[in-house]
Amino acid sequence: MPERDEAPPASRAGRIALGAALDVNRLGYGAMRLTGPGVWGEPVDRGEAARVLRRALDLGVDFIDTANSYGPEVNERLIREVLHPYPRGLVIATKGGLVRPGPGQWVPEGRPAALRAACESSLARLGVERIDLYQLHSPDRQVPYADSVGELARLQAEGKIREIGLSNVNLAQLKEARRLVTVVSVQNRYSVADRSSDDVLDACERLGIAFIPWFPLEAGAIGRAGGATPAHAALHAVAGAHGCSITRVAIAWLLARSAVMLPIPGTSSVAHLEENVAAAALRLGEGEMATLLSVR
Repeated sequence: MPERDEAPPASRAGRIALGAALDVNRLGYGAMRLTGPGVWGEPVDRGEAARVLRRALDLGVDFIDTANSYGPEVNERLIREVLHPYPRGLVIATKGGLVRPGPGQWVPEGRPAALRAACESSLARLGVERIDLYQLHSPDRQVPYADSVGELARLQAEGKIREIGLSNVNLAQLKEARRLVTVVSVQNRYSVADRSSDDVLDACERLGIAFIPWFPLEAGAIGRAGGATPAHAALHAVAGAHGCSITRVAIAWLLARSAVMLPIPGTSSVAHLEENVAAAALRLGEGEMATLLSVR
């Protein structure tokens, strides 16, 4: 009898480095959806939220992305309550730099003192002495970008942050940040239907920086029958050819799009989580990749 493949599903996406000391499976989990409506308050089904986190680890996911603004604070606290003490090799990345006046509202806050307070609060909520990957959630137009990044550099020097990442940045901001710190990841909006960050992705490829696409499934829009755009229609066609869901194709396309891509599809459902992670084993043909690249 042939040997049974015991490798966890997420491992089929391969590995990716986050700086010199960290490496993870190249298919992670974005925990933002484990909150209430509008990314506000407690999850609607707390039991299912806990099952999602535990199942993610069972499937080989060893990179979980969160932020102090998810809830706010709810998401980080839930992760600690469910997963602490954390298994060896699990990387929990969090972010600071956005505050939440109310449901659905996001306001940049890049003042150094505010970022320091956010980081130290995340350390306490997550129950760790050092955050493996801390990401500046957004540039703040009211604060020089170098001031915000510089505070992360100080926190890193103090041992509170291992690696530094950026989010929602353009090429100029990435260049400015790299003059101050070693940037190991960039998290920008990216999907088959939204490739406005292609230039940033190209830079990450040249520099060996992990690119973490947020909104990779466009909040379920690509799952609508027939598709709302040519990109959506193309995804449906490829999914039909493989006999799988459109979300699986969308994630597989991201993995194939670039070797530095680290997708973090999020969900509040165990069933959807399993479907998302199954994308690690889906291989798209050259023609399918070309077709998906040609549409928006």
